[in-house]
Amino acid sequence: MAIFAYRAMDTTGRILRGETEALNLIDLEMRLKRMELDLITGKPARIHSGFGAPRIPLRERIHFCFHLEQLSRSGVPLVEALADLRDSTENPRFRQVIASVVESIEGGRSLSQALGEQRQLFDPVFCALIRAGESSGNLPDVLRELTESLKREDELRAFLAKLIIYPSIVLLVTLGAVATSMIFVVPQLSRLFQSTGQKLPLQTRILVGLSNFLVQFWPAVLLFMVLGTIGMATWIKTSPRAALRWDRLKLAVPLIGDVYRKVILSRFATLFAMMYSSGIAIIDTIRVAQEIVGNREMRDALIRVEQAIAEGQNVTAAFSSARLFPPLVIRMLRVGEHTGSLDQALKGVSYFYERDVKESVERLQTLLEPMLTILLGALMLWVALSVLGPVYDIITKMKT
Repeated sequence: MAIFAYRAMDTTGRILRGETEALNLIDLEMRLKRMELDLITGKPARIHSGFGAPRIPLRERIHFCFHLEQLSRSGVPLVEALADLRDSTENPRFRQVIASVVESIEGGRSLSQALGEQRQLFDPVFCALIRAGESSGNLPDVLRELTESLKREDELRAFLAKLIIYPSIVLLVTLGAVATSMIFVVPQLSRLFQSTGQKLPLQTRILVGLSNFLVQFWPAVLLFMVLGTIGMATWIKTSPRAALRWDRLKLAVPLIGDVYRKVILSRFATLFAMMYSSGIAIIDTIRVAQEIVGNREMRDALIRVEQAIAEGQNVTAAFSSARLFPPLVIRMLRVGEHTGSLDQALKGVSYFYERDVKESVERLQTLLEPMLTILLGALMLWVALSVLGPVYDIITKMKT
């Protein structure tokens, strides 16, 4: 089916715009009718890819799980609950997704199958949990667990954003100021130094040489940086070996790599606990988790865990041999396995990592601020001394 962009009118007379799948314009009109919308205009949409693809915020999924849980607990039929969510959501792309889910269910599919058709939004773990909830009859409880899990993931993202945004802004502003001075200010002072004929100190000669290089070749430098970034991104995307090395590098970066590893393990432990407590087999849980960890190095470790469990090792021994978790977490798993309460142990692991990530981010942010201040202050001091030293010499000679 093709993607059509449309303008339609709802029952209140409000004009809405959006995109949805349809066979043709007649099929598009019928689909919009089921959404209680009257088609005004419709045409094939441009195919989005890469950075042009529309994104759906994580909080839309949180609202989806929360409201679907509340409606299902109240005894509202599933199709009616989804129709209410479709009509109440403000995100046009998400409204289209829910409409497609409603159509799939009306066509005879289950909720998990309908959500599985929207893989860009609902990952395999999400669909597996919904399937387990449908099979056990505990769908509202599963939706509640998903809501809490997505909320915790949203909090972790907020912590990481707080860690990244401040240093990025400071670096960009400082480097922008240095680049501006190198291109516009230093060349003027360089002419002054040359006119006096005095011998310049080493740091000033380095600064002047770097400034001359940037003035003459800044378009080539900028083009090289852009092409280099695009080429590196393409290489990582197309080469499995390059992607693996990149993921290993992200885990090995000083300070930040450790926090990144903890974020991955926190998400994995949370999803593992949810899936295991929902009755999904451990092998299936680990196999599904391999698709959502987001790091090839960690995925390879989970593959080794899966193979070890398939060969007869227990969960504790498998995770210990893969060196995924620290000894404290391994002991928690061992106790949970011996007492028959592995799901509670996994929830404890999840709590351990969530708390550890938050504390690590706060410590790292506290450490980064003075480090950035010292580093960038030293850079600005070097530029200032390289420029002001010769200027001071010129003024001194003029007085004498």
